Amino acid sequence: MSSATIGNPTYRNPPGPLHAILLGGSVPLFLGALLSDMAYNDSYQIQWSNFASWLIAGGLLCSGLALLFALVNLIRARHKAGQPLTYFLALLVTWVLGLVNAFQHAKDAWAVMPSGLVLSAIVFLLICLSAWVGLSGRKGGVQ
Repeated sequence: MSSATIGNPTYRNPPGPLHAILLGGSVPLFLGALLSDMAYNDSYQIQWSNFASWLIAGGLLCSGLALLFALVNLIRARHKAGQPLTYFLALLVTWVLGLVNAFQHAKDAWAVMPSGLVLSAIVFLLICLSAWVGLSGRKGGVQ
C-alpha cells in the first residue's frame, strides 16, 4: 500500500507538484486583484482597475488549470464523496465567481466599484479555502 493511500484514503494520488503550483499561484493573483481594487477604491486611478483585470485573468487561468486537475483527481478517487468532491466544488465555485468578477471588471472603470471590490474579496476568500482543502491531502516530498 502506498503512503498516499495510507495517509488519505479518499485520494488515489494526492495533488502533484504542477497541480500544487497552479493552485498556489492563483492565490497571490487573486490577492493582487483584491489589493488593486482596494487601491482603486481609495484613489480612483483607473490603472488600478486595469491591474485588477489582468490579475483576475491570470488567476482564472491558473485556477482553471487547477480545476482541470481537480476533475481528474475526482474521477480517479476511490470514494467520490469527501475531500476530492469538496475541493472540486469549492474550486468550481471560485472559478465561476472569478469569471463573474472578470466580467464585472470588463465594464467601464467607473462602473466597477463597489461590486468589483466585493467580488474580489469573496473570490480571494474562496481561493484560500480551495487551496486549504486541496493541499491538505498533500504530504511533503516525492512519492
